[in-house]
Amino acid sequence: MAKSIHSMIRVLDEGKSVDFYGRAFGLAVAERLDFETFTLIYLSNAESEFELELTVNKGRTEPYQLGDGYGHFAVSVGDLDAEHARMRDLGLAPGKIVDFNRDGGLLARFFFVTDPDGYKIEVLQRHGRFK
Repeated sequence: MAKSIHSMIRVLDEGKSVDFYGRAFGLAVAERLDFETFTLIYLSNAESEFELELTVNKGRTEPYQLGDGYGHFAVSVGDLDAEHARMRDLGLAPGKIVDFNRDGGLLARFFFVTDPDGYKIEVLQRHGRFK
C-alpha cells in the first residue's frame, strides 16, 4: 500500500515562502538540501508526517506560470473562524469563508489563501471526511 509523504511546488523566493508557510500553517523547515542548481526545502509540523517540498531553482528570476492545471493544496483546522481571523490579522488576505452544502447538509466549510507564488491553499474546517 502506498503512503503519501510529500507534495512539491516550485517557488521563486525561499525566504518569502518559508515565512508564509510558517506563519500561515505552522510549518517549519524539517530539512534543507542544497544542490548546485536548486535547493529542496521540506516543511512539516507535528500535526502530520506529510511534508510540503519547496523547490527553488537557482538563478530563476521570473515567476512561475501556474497555468490551468494546478488546483490547490489543502489543510484542515479545528477552528476555521479563528484561523481565518489569525491569517487576516497577519496580513495574509484569506478569502471569504464558504459553507458548501450538499443534499441539505454541510459538506465542507472552507476558505482559500494564496502563497507568495500564487498557489492557492484551501483551509477546511475539520468535519466529515476532512479530518
